[in-house]
Amino acid sequence: MSKVCQVTGKRPISGNNVSHSNAKTKRRFVPNLQKKRFYIPETDEWVTLKLTTSAMRSINKLGIHEYLKKMERKGAKLGIKL
Repeated sequence: MSKVCQVTGKRPISGNNVSHSNAKTKRRFVPNLQKKRFYIPETDEWVTLKLTTSAMRSINKLGIHEYLKKMERKGAKLGIKL
């Protein structure tokens, strides 16, 4: 299962663990993904999305329909018809 947000497109990035002796080993920073169901009253349907918690906060602020329209304007490929 891929660790990619369906809305924002955030995905894992790589970096280093840095010890006290400044020795570096590779590690991955994975996004905080959650599976969440949303009801879209404009289209009268439920959608299940795998999205980051930061995207959830933005959806709570703007509303699901408005946020998805905003992401489509930015060029995100959502796979959800509005």
